[in-house]
Amino acid sequence: MENKQLLQIAQEFGAPVYVYDAHKIESQFNRLTAAFKSVKQLKLNYAVKALSNINILRLMDSLGAGLDTVSIQEVQLGLAAGHKAENIIFTPNGVSLEEIEIAAKLGVQINIDNLSILEQFGSKYPDVPVCIRINPHVMAGGNSKISVGHIDSKFGISIHQIPHILRIVELTKMHINGIHMHTGSDILDVDVFLYASEILFEAASHFENLDFIDFGSGFKVPYKEGDIQTNIEEFGKKLSKRFNEFCKCYGKPLTLGFEPGKFLVSEAGHFLAKVNVVKQTTSTVFAGIDSGFNHLIRPMFYGSNHEIHNVSNPKGRERYYSVVGYICETDTFGSNRRIAEITEGDILCFKNAGAYCFSMASNYNSRYRPAEVLWKDGKAILIRERETFDDLLRNQVDQAHLFEPQQVEATK
Repeated sequence: MENKQLLQIAQEFGAPVYVYDAHKIESQFNRLTAAFKSVKQLKLNYAVKALSNINILRLMDSLGAGLDTVSIQEVQLGLAAGHKAENIIFTPNGVSLEEIEIAAKLGVQINIDNLSILEQFGSKYPDVPVCIRINPHVMAGGNSKISVGHIDSKFGISIHQIPHILRIVELTKMHINGIHMHTGSDILDVDVFLYASEILFEAASHFENLDFIDFGSGFKVPYKEGDIQTNIEEFGKKLSKRFNEFCKCYGKPLTLGFEPGKFLVSEAGHFLAKVNVVKQTTSTVFAGIDSGFNHLIRPMFYGSNHEIHNVSNPKGRERYYSVVGYICETDTFGSNRRIAEITEGDILCFKNAGAYCFSMASNYNSRYRPAEVLWKDGKAILIRERETFDDLLRNQVDQAHLFEPQQVEATK
């Protein structure tokens, strides 16, 4: 997308606003598919938590992607978007047996990551196919908050507990049809991923009736020009070869599964915000925008980097700015960034705003969540309206009668 198009969207729909490029999402999907072209059965399940707008889910369905869901609400969103139940995998963590039972009744693929629920579910529903999430005890990911496959992680069943899993399967006679892992996000080193994959292959060899092996995702995307990223083509070539070899040893062709979220939508997203004030202090120049970590929390939460461009003055002389929000706490998007000269009223664009941005937005400080726009076939299409004051009050129960002034009788 070009600056001219982004400015037009900001003018038409107001700022702040999220914009998603459908063509970039499609190209990322095709790139990942092409990397594993030598695998006969490939299944890409989009991680709904990255960006859950129902129109994005419909776009994924049109591309041939399934869905990776982590809550019953995400399952219901996927079904409402038109995805078939058999194309949805449910991989929760720490939820009740009741929630898993609801998902099973809806017909989606169940993925269980702890021994207690595995035994309870297998005892009640031995005929329902279940995938098992393994913790490979591999530290991988770009931040401790998004590394989920290490020994201290709450996710998955330890590889050292395989005998316990086998005992439960034998006693309940349940049907295990898949093995799964997810080590973390922003994984750069292909060899680390391949190492974890070998652990998953070893775990898979203990189960006779598998239909698929799911390797999760976590591929690193570039956050700035020239940034390093996962070499998907190299990884696809190496893992495909090893996967095909395993299938031969296993005795039947299996489906190779992935759950890309950030890889598909991160670079497709743009967040546009208007500059409210340029504030010179004794130490820096602040550009204060009409947004905050209530709309884009990743820099404050993960320390993540989002490139910031002045689309109102792209060719202006570059100066140093600290871009901050309007939340009444430390609320910094970037410190001492070189950005084309900013004046009040300019529109700034935050790159890589497709994944874990709007989906983590809130009404903190009683601010409205922004609109969402899909750029498709040369057109800007509104896919979520900007919130209003009515939205803030929607589920609040007004009990004004409890606080009416009491009448005090005057003493005689």
